[in-house]
Amino acid sequence: MSDVYIVGYDGTDASKRALDYARARARRSGANLHLLMVLEWSPYSFLTPQELEERHKRRSEEIARAEALIDPQVKALADEGLKASREVRYGHAAELFCEVAEAKKAAQIVIGRTGSTSLAQRILGGLAMSLVQAAPVPVTVVP
Repeated sequence: MSDVYIVGYDGTDASKRALDYARARARRSGANLHLLMVLEWSPYSFLTPQELEERHKRRSEEIARAEALIDPQVKALADEGLKASREVRYGHAAELFCEVAEAKKAAQIVIGRTGSTSLAQRILGGLAMSLVQAAPVPVTVVP
């Protein structure tokens, strides 16, 4: 059974670098790539029925936009002879990366460094810091 690399992809330059890195490693190792896009969403809000209906419509639109970003990448990987799959999920990014890594029995998680310089981000940590502390598998953060 081949290794699986979970690759964080959202169309940003950082995620493209992560995908390039994972692609090169997969070529050498024969690993499968699983692209994961997490759309941050909080279930903790109180909405009127009308707001709830609008929210569901927005979610459908967001998923369609996400799929339009990620599907061409999966196709390009397949065209190169690599095994690739994708997943678009709503929720807390670090939790979902850990959940998907466990479910897929991943060998590692690969994400791009965003280069945030905000003090709050450095003190509280972002996705990379959360994953490094909590992930069930090694995490590669691509600069």
